[in-house]
Amino acid sequence: MGIVDKAKNAAEDAVGKAKEVIGDVTDNKDLEAEGKKDQGSAGVKKVGENIKDTFK
Repeated sequence: MGIVDKAKNAAEDAVGKAKEVIGDVTDNKDLEAEGKKDQGSAGVKKVGENIKDTFK
């Protein structure tokens, strides 16, 4: 996994966590769900990159 990809995935995860917290605090369920979706997406990308690294 390249350093740029790691940084992008970490940023996406961090933004997702922030959205989730802000959505929870403001009782905005749509924003909270979007944050969880972003975190899940970042996690899937990380797993995919780890699999690619394993087979290199």
